[in-house]
Amino acid sequence: MGLVIVILTLFSAISTFVLPRSARSRLNQLYFGLLLQVFDWISHLAKTFRRRDAIMAYYAPIGLMLLLPVWYILIALGYTLMYWASGISSWAEAFRLSGSSMLTLGLSIPESFWVSVLVFSEAMLGLIMVALLIAYLPTMYSAFSRREQAVNMLEVRAGTPPTAEEMLLRFHRIQGLDKLSEYWRTWEAWFADIEESHSALQMMVFFRSPRPELSWITAAGAVLDSAALTLSAVDVPNEPSASLCIRAGFLALRRIAVHLGIQFPKDPHYPADPISIRREEFDTTLNRIAAGGVPLKADREQAWQNFAGWRVNYDVVLLALCEVVMAPYAPWSSDRMPNREHLMGKEKS
Repeated sequence: MGLVIVILTLFSAISTFVLPRSARSRLNQLYFGLLLQVFDWISHLAKTFRRRDAIMAYYAPIGLMLLLPVWYILIALGYTLMYWASGISSWAEAFRLSGSSMLTLGLSIPESFWVSVLVFSEAMLGLIMVALLIAYLPTMYSAFSRREQAVNMLEVRAGTPPTAEEMLLRFHRIQGLDKLSEYWRTWEAWFADIEESHSALQMMVFFRSPRPELSWITAAGAVLDSAALTLSAVDVPNEPSASLCIRAGFLALRRIAVHLGIQFPKDPHYPADPISIRREEFDTTLNRIAAGGVPLKADREQAWQNFAGWRVNYDVVLLALCEVVMAPYAPWSSDRMPNREHLMGKEKS
């Protein structure tokens, strides 16, 4: 039993720190799930979204900080059982030897050769755990920095909160819609980056932006909606990079959702699978961007069908991720979460 506990703990550490792909560890799921429930309960005591955001900002850092002690406790427990099975009759003495070995304190010196082998292996595992955590943090914060740089730059182009409407209007006024093709390629690469980092380093999903009104998931939704509107309704030459950006986006969000255990349609199609955007909202947005001078296609009905056909690919998973990370208010994404009013409190941002 002690050996099983140690092996399962090592699997959790390897899947978190070493394995260059996502692997679902039952121990990690149980630990982070319980901790998330604690933070959810505490955040519900807050009256405004800003206070809840400030509370939830500590969830991922505290979760990572406490993960190492949890592993240490489990390894110490596993080795305590193995020491007891190796002939140490007293549970207290077995635990004392395990703790001394894990923390390399040298308080207890075993006489048996095989017990000494266990002691050395436990001390080695303790040092390896610390080394892995130290090496893991720079990688994680590097990925976080890359993610947030794009989110901050989007604010200049799409407003706060970011919207597809504002993004198209600003590009039309400042740079010209022909510059969108370069932007789609930038965000295609961004989606590929978060797919890798947020799947392999799953706590990245819960690291919140430095400013409470910004979020990586609402930024992703604004870019995807902008690309979908451009392809379906804006009268500009067809740009394959917009299609590739949408595909990279919904594949990234789906794969992140899979590792979080979120259910969503595997192969959705409109109108069999409805979307959360109403036709009236779509028409209102088109009227506003048309008033701003953006050229639109004449056939509104076909534009709606095309937009819904793109949106259905990421609609469910986008809203689900917004709820999981308690995203700030943003049109066409977090504003239509099932528990939006409860999560947002008395303010939207």
